[in-house]
Amino acid sequence: MKFLRWAGYALAAIVLLLCFAAAYVKLALPDTGPAPDLKIEKTAARVERGKYLSNYVTVCMDCHSSRDWSRFAGPMMPAGQGAGGERFDQQMGFPGTFYAPNITPYALSGWTDGELFRAITTGVSKDGRALFPVMGYHRFGQMDEEDIFSIIAYIRTLPPVKKDVPASRADFPVNFIINTMPAKAALTRKPDTTNVIAYGKYLVNATGCVDCHSKTDKGSVIAGTEFGGGMEFKSPGGVLISPNITMHRQTGIGNWTASDFVSRFKAFTAPGYVSPPVPESQPNTPMPWTMYAGMKESDLKAIYAYLKTVKSIENRVERYRKE
Repeated sequence: MKFLRWAGYALAAIVLLLCFAAAYVKLALPDTGPAPDLKIEKTAARVERGKYLSNYVTVCMDCHSSRDWSRFAGPMMPAGQGAGGERFDQQMGFPGTFYAPNITPYALSGWTDGELFRAITTGVSKDGRALFPVMGYHRFGQMDEEDIFSIIAYIRTLPPVKKDVPASRADFPVNFIINTMPAKAALTRKPDTTNVIAYGKYLVNATGCVDCHSKTDKGSVIAGTEFGGGMEFKSPGGVLISPNITMHRQTGIGNWTASDFVSRFKAFTAPGYVSPPVPESQPNTPMPWTMYAGMKESDLKAIYAYLKTVKSIENRVERYRKE
């Protein structure tokens, strides 16, 4: 009986500690510090740079707009750009139901520039909530401060679109774990474009190539698989698998020239190109080809130059698997 009594005390202590830990995670986190006191001047240069980044590099507009999934690569709908509403849910492998919010002035007029900066670079919303990292704040928090200022300046110029987006909901236990995900920004300086490899690395971080072109476990990239392909995307009738973009000659893009690499993207900006229709029963790529295709050729060449420096991985990817 004495043993059972002490076992009961120990169990109660463990339960109490777990309750304290859960309360701390839920109530004290995320903690990335207060939003900075910022007032960003919307210069023409900033707006133009922000437009370029948001549409063709960081592709903010990709997630925060409606996409036409009846066509190849889901090009953006022409109406309501920036109004949000794209849904990421359990059917796609996410631990909950997450919606890309409206980032037009209709929804953001009450946000300060500092609150936007904190959300983009650390993953903490205006009201202190943690954002799920389908939003690439871990990457954006490693960009140049001036580039983030430019993105904010640009989205402030978007036409306001009256659209109320549902609140995101994480499943248990991610609804607790999500509070541990935001992190303080580790901003860097954008390398000079003449330092092609360093600049390419900066762009690869901004575009998020590694996030999709690697194997993942519970949303995190598995160390040692970076750029080697293997991430799975649920699609009608099966699973799409991201390709190997390391320079392995047999299983990656090692036989591609810089010109081949650029041409692969620029095919989607050729005069008269229109994304072809994709039947509902057929898989469609989540790769926003029509957006990344808008990158400058020099930027695409810089990305290629950096990819040539990453570890070559032998990984022959079966691009589509029926289920």
